[in-house]
Amino acid sequence: MTTIHTYRPSRSDIVGMWAFLGAGVVIAGGAVAAAVLRIIEVLPNHDVQVGARFSGTVAEAPIGPDGTALPVMLDRATITAESLPTASLVALVIEQVAAALTIVVVVTCLVILSRSVMRGQVFSRRNTRLVTTAGFTGLIGFAAVPFFGNMAANGAFAGLSDGTFDNVVMSVDLTPLILIAFIAAMAGVVFAIGDRLQRDTEGLV
Repeated sequence: MTTIHTYRPSRSDIVGMWAFLGAGVVIAGGAVAAAVLRIIEVLPNHDVQVGARFSGTVAEAPIGPDGTALPVMLDRATITAESLPTASLVALVIEQVAAALTIVVVVTCLVILSRSVMRGQVFSRRNTRLVTTAGFTGLIGFAAVPFFGNMAANGAFAGLSDGTFDNVVMSVDLTPLILIAFIAAMAGVVFAIGDRLQRDTEGLV
């Protein structure tokens, strides 16, 4: 006879996972709502506010004595464009869709994983796929969202400066990107090894 040993979560574990499930639903719902509101805000394409990054740009800020303006190095700012080119407006919408979709996919995978753990099954091929999907969806989303945001900023700068301002930064912060990739890969490996060890153990019982 083959006996399959499953993990039995304690009552405190179940309470914690239910709290996690509830938090996941709230996070996913909030992300979708924020994306929809932002899209509704920008679609009229009038006085569109866009986040932008700068490099080597000097501005003045009232930080001196009695509010005296002093030069500062501008890194990030929100700029308002009277309107955006169609391509930039589409990029801005895609940015919001990508952000919401990334969060929804990651949360959905983790919620399904938590439900599986609550039923006593931690390591399985399905759980390995869920962890891997969540990790690499987050990785792709983390890179895609600022990319499309930068495209929108390019259009705003082009409209404000008649195409004469060329100091726009097109970049993605690589440090957290590498960290996310490492965590996703490590989690996938751990669950794959756990699944294989569990199947080998069950075959020996």
